[in-house]
Amino acid sequence: MKAIGLAEFGGPDVLRVLDLPVPEAGPGEIRVRVHAAAVNPVDAMVRRGLAFVSDAAPPYVPGMDASGVVERIGAGTDTDLRVGDPVMAVVVVSGTRGAYAERLVVPAESAVRVPDGLDAVEAATLPMNGLTARMALDLLELPAGATVAVTGAAGAVGGYAVQLAKADGYRVIADAAPRDEALVRQLGADVVLPRGDTFPALARREVPDGVEGLVDTAGVAGPALRAVRDGGRAVSSVGGVEVPVERGIETRNTFVPRYARERAALDRLRRLAEQGRLTPRVARTLPAEQAAEAHRLLEAGGLRGRVVLTFAS
Repeated sequence: MKAIGLAEFGGPDVLRVLDLPVPEAGPGEIRVRVHAAAVNPVDAMVRRGLAFVSDAAPPYVPGMDASGVVERIGAGTDTDLRVGDPVMAVVVVSGTRGAYAERLVVPAESAVRVPDGLDAVEAATLPMNGLTARMALDLLELPAGATVAVTGAAGAVGGYAVQLAKADGYRVIADAAPRDEALVRQLGADVVLPRGDTFPALARREVPDGVEGLVDTAGVAGPALRAVRDGGRAVSSVGGVEVPVERGIETRNTFVPRYARERAALDRLRRLAEQGRLTPRVARTLPAEQAAEAHRLLEAGGLRGRVVLTFAS
């Protein structure tokens, strides 16, 4: 089968077309004929040797988001999926086991049907990004009606965080650059404030005691923590959260592989997408052979949504 991967770490140009054996689905697993795979920041980390490479030898195949069709079900697998079902899956990368491939084997719990009304490209942006946002909100452990601040709200994970927070019954204060204000309001944020250094002070005008929780998807958790009340909670989806011990703020980081078999959470994302309460955003679609260009676009920044690689069906 064709896959896109790398034998050595480096920039986007290390990505090559590989010819790999077709993987077999074992007990508890399904094999997916991949139609689309989203390109995420963690994929660039794999490419640079910074994530998911310690337990395997090269070549490495990136990709944590996939959609396609069930092609094979492993013996004895307990699943409601059937061969031919269109599915989306979250992938825990290990060696050649990544989403940038024509065929992919995942645990049955890591896949659900593609939401009605979405095509394969749109569905490929939902599993890993949506579960990251879901995990962030779960780690906050806040009661319904609490106020949550979301940084990076115009991005893929940030947008899902806004929409999931609203679905959970939270009030949402989000940041946005001027060109993204309308988008973030459309996603459902109750209050949209300028992104940058003024965000914490402006959030405090809205909630003088500080918000109960912060979801940081922009890597600005340190400064943004000033918006959080004493004893509040903050979760980062990009790592590197500062810990202001003096104010008793509890800080955590997401690690989506821990949710890779949380099928109920993934299926709730499916239902919310069918209801129009989660909105996949595709920045651009490229054939899989142009993965290097997809990574260059990712690292150039400024995307509002995900670049998605497609494989011929």
